[in-house]
Amino acid sequence: MSGSRLPQPIDSDAPVFVISVAAQLAGMHPQTLRTYDRMGLVVPRRMAKRGRRYSARDVARLRLVQRLSQDQGVNLEGIRRILSMQNEIDELRRQLEDMTAVVAAIRTAPPGTRLFTADETGDVHLGGAGVRRIRAQPLALPGRKS
Repeated sequence: MSGSRLPQPIDSDAPVFVISVAAQLAGMHPQTLRTYDRMGLVVPRRMAKRGRRYSARDVARLRLVQRLSQDQGVNLEGIRRILSMQNEIDELRRQLEDMTAVVAAIRTAPPGTRLFTADETGDVHLGGAGVRRIRAQPLALPGRKS
């Protein structure tokens, strides 16, 4: 080999598995996957001609649903709530990673470049060598209706 090219990391969100393969990987019947799709528990991507395609993350989620249902005795509404909370936790982790990166940038920036500005949409911008955009949650002002 002339160069040592490492393989690209596998995207766990890539919709690659047809329903029969996803069902086999999850240890379920394809009809169960269709039911979970209708219920919104595990919703695969739709491809041309409306074919379902499941990602590795979807298969892992199907396995979790099965474990919660069969091994833990959790009903489908309980599973829906657990999955919703897991999605919320994942989003909060992403936000924490973003904020950690911003704090690291602030700590390493020379003191004279630590400039913050906010635009009319409420986005905060960190100025200096690398301008970084931070999505701020809008705050309600006392006595003002949003």
